[in-house]
Formats: sequence, C-alpha cells, structure tokens
Amino acid sequence: MAQRKLRKHNPYPNLTVTISLTIALFLIGLCGLLTLSGRKLSELVKQNLEMQVYVADEETPGQRDAIYQTIVQKPYVLVQNGTPQVRFVSKEEAAEKFIRDTKEDFNELLGENPLLDAYNIKVTDAYFSEAQLNIIQQDLEKMDGVREADFVRNFADEVNRNFSKIYLVLSVFVSLLLIIIVLLVNNTIKLSLYSQRFLIRSMQLVGATHNFIRRPFLSRGALQGLISAVIACAMLFGLLQLANANVPELRSLQDTNQLLLLGAILVGLGVLIGVLSTFQSVERYLRLSLDELY
Repeated sequence: MAQRKLRKHNPYPNLTVTISLTIALFLIGLCGLLTLSGRKLSELVKQNLEMQVYVADEETPGQRDAIYQTIVQKPYVLVQNGTPQVRFVSKEEAAEKFIRDTKEDFNELLGENPLLDAYNIKVTDAYFSEAQLNIIQQDLEKMDGVREADFVRNFADEVNRNFSKIYLVLSVFVSLLLIIIVLLVNNTIKLSLYSQRFLIRSMQLVGATHNFIRRPFLSRGALQGLISAVIACAMLFGLLQLANANVPELRSLQDTNQLLLLGAILVGLGVLIGVLSTFQSVERYLRLSLDELY
C-alpha cells in the first residue's frame, strides 16, 4: 500500500531528478569519450615514431639479416599481431623518397647516392620518452655493422607533456562535475521527498522498521539512476554515430570494449548516485522529530 502511494505521488520531482542526472551523466560520459579518444590518439602517435638504424655500406645482405635478427629480439621493439615492427628501407628507396619530397636530385650534384640502408624501428609505449630513446640509441649503436641510430629529438617528451595536460584538465573537470552532480541531485531528491515526510512518519508510527521504509525509496532512486544512465548512454551513442558519419577518421580512435566499459561505468555511477542521494535524504527524515517535520 505504501509502495503504491510512493509511485503515484507527484511525478514531477522524480522527472526533475531523472533529467538532472541524465544531463550530468551525459557530460561525464562525454569527458570519458574524449579521454578514451585522446588515449587512443596518443597510442597511434607513439606507434608512428620510428627510430632509424643505419647500416654500414660495407655490410653484405647476410650481415644485414643478422642485424635484423638481433634487433627484433630487443625488448623495446613494438610487436603487433605477433610481428615485430621493424622495416628495412634500402638507400635506393630512401633516395626516391627524398627526391619526391624535396624535388631535388642530389645524384646530379654528387654523382652518387650518399644515403645508407636503414631499419626503421617502432618502440613500445613503455620506452616512449627522451631518456629511454637515448638509451635505445646507445644500445643499437653498439651493434656490429650499425653506423648510426637516430630519432626525432624532443618529440616524445612533447607528446607526453601535451597529453598529460589534457588528462589533467579532463580529470579536474570530471571531479568538479561529480561534486556538482551529487549536490544537485541530492537537493532535488531532498525536495522530492519533502512532500512525503509525513508518510515516512506515519510508517514509523505503525511500527515499520527503517529498512522497510527505506526499501521503496532506494529502489526508486536506483531505478532513476538506471534510467538516467541508459538515456545518457543512448545520447552518447547517437552523438558518436553522428561524429563518425561526418568524420569517418574518428573510428580509428574508438575501441568497442572500452566504449562498453564506459557505458557500464555510467550505469553503475547513475545507480550509485541515485541510491546514495536517496539514502541520505530518507535518513534525514527518519531522524527528524514531529516538531521538526513541521
């Protein structure tokens, strides 16, 4: 009887709670999407950094193969789908690329190709820093037959600094948003329960336990959080599809498993906020005296 009255009583505060929580969860989810996309972009940028290992001119094809076999065994070499990311670039291929990019043919000036055969190596994320790359460079240059190893200077540290700043800004924004959400939803739920404070008091007078009184309110809070999270996830999915339709390249920054995990986190967060805010508000009215209720 009491539970039926709770469901029928004034739907507008409940609608306000649901809308407020939906908007808040949508904004948190949007920050989560930006964070996941930024992390994926960071991985792609790091994977595109290559270290060049130049092989001495006098090395034979057999000696170059021996150098390759030594390089692929190194722990810092990136492995994708079981394949070490080490690519051989002949000096002829390098010369063609240089002429194509600069529109200048050094063969006409020098009469020969001064470039060297090289191996382009992609390194794992764990070694993506200027200090680590310098250590890798020194290790490679100790190998027999290697003339020189080189990479783009300051690029790794600059990428790490920029993405660290992005993550810090998003973390601060999400933290502030969570605080605002809790305060907003908590006040909204408190107002929605204000009109039912006498119902709570009546249930106490007839001997209902606190757990019995809390149960329907907490169930409603959990349901509101669940509905809000589902609507927020649907809005994010729609926004994601719209973005993909207009910018197809964004698909490369998305991981299905991570998106599903983000959805699960939003659902859990919505239910948790709904239950905790409702619990706090109900607990307040359970402890008020009759005079305080008026």
